[in-house]
Formats: sequence, structure tokens, C-alpha cells
Amino acid sequence: MVPPPTDSQFDLFGDPIRPPGGRPARGHDRAGIGAAVPDESLVALGERLPGRLYLGTSSWSFPGWTGLVYDRAGDASRLSREGLVAYGRHPLLRSVGIDRSFYAPLTAAQYARHAAQVPETFRFLVKAPAACTSIVLRGEGGPAVANEGFLDERIALEQFVWPALEGLGARAGPLVFQFSPLGRAWTRVPQRFADALHGFLAAVRAGAPEALLAVEVRDPEVLVEPFFQVLAGCAVRYCIGVHARMPAVQAQAARAAITGPGPLVVRWNLHSGFGYEEAKARYEPFDRLVDEDPEARQALARLAVSTLAGGQPAWIIANNKAEGSAPLTLRRLAEAVRDLTSGPGPAPA
Repeated sequence: MVPPPTDSQFDLFGDPIRPPGGRPARGHDRAGIGAAVPDESLVALGERLPGRLYLGTSSWSFPGWTGLVYDRAGDASRLSREGLVAYGRHPLLRSVGIDRSFYAPLTAAQYARHAAQVPETFRFLVKAPAACTSIVLRGEGGPAVANEGFLDERIALEQFVWPALEGLGARAGPLVFQFSPLGRAWTRVPQRFADALHGFLAAVRAGAPEALLAVEVRDPEVLVEPFFQVLAGCAVRYCIGVHARMPAVQAQAARAAITGPGPLVVRWNLHSGFGYEEAKARYEPFDRLVDEDPEARQALARLAVSTLAGGQPAWIIANNKAEGSAPLTLRRLAEAVRDLTSGPGPAPA
């Protein structure tokens, strides 16, 4: 089993939660985590954003977001249990990534508990478990072992796709298969990965015809025409991964154009030039922008506007390690989208 990172979501079956828009349940601590009071410009910015633009962060349990998302301090465990309701009231945050599903499967009941805490218009982006997407599995403190479940569609459907769709219902957004670095045995012959991926995705698509599925990779070598043809043939979107290992946003989008029009799925993961642990140490407690990336921001804003103009939804999920603070990264991105779509009248749907 792959151990979760220290900043992943915690188990949610803890203290009672406050239903969206309602009063605290009987016996609940009335001084629970609430939403930070947004300034007027943030509220106005949210009102200007297109309704099909889903901006969100990868997880929500970060104590450094006090004043940005939450109205009071709380440790990561408490925020994991109580913070999602407040998160869902932020003017810009209409989505969130569920990353902990990468480390261990969630049940339909756990997904349903997430869904019960957010507005009807909210959509989740969920990562598939490493059990079907990783070449090797690393136990805590143990050596890496070959993963016999790699590209096993039964694991994908039974431990990920079906529980997520059942539990999240209408609040399900993109279900993302993120493939960690594959190793030379796969990257030196990209066609090998494309062929194996085709059988896997075709089976998953057959088991979940209506799901919004996406694939993200960490090896630029596999971004060849056969790979994108497989995605197109299985009606699966390419998830642009903004990551130090990957080409620039524009380059990825250009290669993915072969898949045709459809929803935009982006995970803005990591600032160029840094590893995860290095970025975490540099950016904690994630309460300010440290290393801004205006080039990626403008590229993503243009992609979002183009996608929305074509009548398709767009998801952009930002990590704290992209620029230092995901909520502030998304505010800057929302401003860029607003500036590209500014004009009289209400924001487009």
C-alpha cells in the first residue's frame, strides 16, 4: 500500500458536520469552523465567473488558510472533518480534488458524506487509486514491489469509478487516472503504453458509459499521437498536469488537440524547478503566493475561456505547491479569466 502524504485528507468519519446552509446539528460545537468573510471584490469576482468554470484546490485541510477560506484556526484533522462546508461557501471554489483516494479506496458512503457537505452546483475531481495506476507499490518503510493490479479494470471500476459515481451522484466531476512515472520499459516504446492503456480504458468506459474520465501522466515521452488517439477513441479527456516533469501548458494542449472538443481538465500541481518536498518546505503554511507563474496562469485562463466558449465545462484544480497558496493562485487565475471575458452584462453560464 502507498502511504498517504502528511497533508492528505484525513478520515471523515469523526465529529458531526454542519449541513450546507443549515444550522449546526444538535449537540454540535457551535463554534465550529466557518467560512472566512470574503471582501467585496472577491464576491464580485465570483459573480462574474462563468457557471461552468470549476475552480478548486487539491484537498482543503490546511491550517494556513485561516482568513483565506476559514474564519478560525484549526488543525488539519479538524479541518478535514469540518472544513468542507466552509470551503464550499467560498465565492470562487466550486470544486475540490479528492486526492486521498489515490492511497486507499473510498467507499460510496464516504463519497456521499463529502457530497452532503457542499452545494448542488459543486463538483468533485477524484483521483484513481494507485492500485491500478502505479507500476510499483511502496509500503510504508518497505521496498517497492511490482504492482500486479496495474491497469486492472476491475480494480478501477470496483474500487474507484462505481463507488465515486454512486456516492457523489450529480456532484461527481472528472475521475482522473494519474499515472506516476512509468519507467524506461514503458517510455522508450510509447506505443506499448498506448496499447495497454486502450484495453484498460475501453473496459472502464464500458462499465461507466456516462462518467467523465481523464488521464494524467508524468512522462512526456508517452505524449505521442497513438496515446491521444486512444483517449479520443474511448471518450476520455487528457488531464493537463502542470508539473516540473511535464511540458508547458501550451505544448500539452497543442498535442491534446487531436482528442477534439470536450471538457477541460487541469491539475496545476507543482511549480517548475521544484520537487514536492522542496516546494512544501518553501511554501508552508500556504498562506501567501511565493513564486508566481504568470505564464502558466495566462495559458490556463485562455484555455478555460476557449473551452467555455465552445459550450464545455472546465475544471482547474490548483495545489499549494504551484505558487505557494492554492486559494490565492485561483483568485489570480479567476481575475485573468475575468479580464479575458470582461464586457457588459452577466457572466456567461
